[in-house]
Amino acid sequence: MAGHYPLSDAMQEFVHTSGTFTAADDSIDSGRAAYNALCRYFTPVRTGNPLVEDLVLAAPGRDIPLRLFRPAGEAPQGGWPCVLYLHGGGWVVGGLDSHEFVAAPLACDTQSVVVVVDYRLAPEHVFPAAFDDCLAAWQHLQAHAGALGIDSANVVVAGDSAGGNLAAALCLAIAGQGGPAPVGQALIYPGLGTDHSLPSYRDNADAPLLTTADVEFYLKLYAPDPATHRDPRLSPLSAESLAGLPPAFVAVAEFDPLRDDGQLYVERLRADGVVAQYHLGRGLLHGCLRALHRCPETARMYLAFAEAIASMQAARLAEAG
Repeated sequence: MAGHYPLSDAMQEFVHTSGTFTAADDSIDSGRAAYNALCRYFTPVRTGNPLVEDLVLAAPGRDIPLRLFRPAGEAPQGGWPCVLYLHGGGWVVGGLDSHEFVAAPLACDTQSVVVVVDYRLAPEHVFPAAFDDCLAAWQHLQAHAGALGIDSANVVVAGDSAGGNLAAALCLAIAGQGGPAPVGQALIYPGLGTDHSLPSYRDNADAPLLTTADVEFYLKLYAPDPATHRDPRLSPLSAESLAGLPPAFVAVAEFDPLRDDGQLYVERLRADGVVAQYHLGRGLLHGCLRALHRCPETARMYLAFAEAIASMQAARLAEAG
């Protein structure tokens, strides 16, 4: 491990354990198999709370699987608050199982229905396929909130890594269309632009768990056409203005090539009049959220994330009441 990344013992152990899940070869299928095995290892056994339900959203030309994590107990009048959670994985790996480790506790800690979207993955489906699936999921929540037992006016859009990218892009698209909007956006170490000359890409080029070369590899798989790289649906930082977006919580990891994307997004949101909370996870790496039960500094990041979401939802309830 590179010596210029001072990590806690717990973080070093997480890196070591994660490194034992290696792909058998360079194929996408082998990479996905290794990632899925890692996810299973770090996912706690289900306890019965929250309740878990799988649904399929029929969209034009494809089906989009959804997984709902619903708190045990009677729903509030008007329906549960909701978190639309978009998983990370470079737009290439991940799915309904990969992020159960965060979706399940988030449902209990925020007393929300957490909806995870199994969007289409690259390279089989390139940009904007993943974004289109997430937009379809948002529209489904708005159209069928009553049947799902959620409050369509109290939805936070959240995600980590590539999911954070999709969450921010979704907020931009919704703002551009008018109509009901999320009450907040909560992003964990998101990739939000395609400018890899930012200092964090240089300073953390060989960081454990995610290198700058990895970022570029995933981008080429999802968006092979460079002409798309300034489309705000792929690069929210390329949007001319961020005014009118919902309040934001953005957490970044100190030793992450994507760190400056999150910091720059917060700076631009604030400059455009949007309330934005910034959490710098000192000593943390990209992908560290999976260590929330193993690493105190990761636990603090998760707690700030959950508290921010609960605060956004409570503000909406107070406004409505």
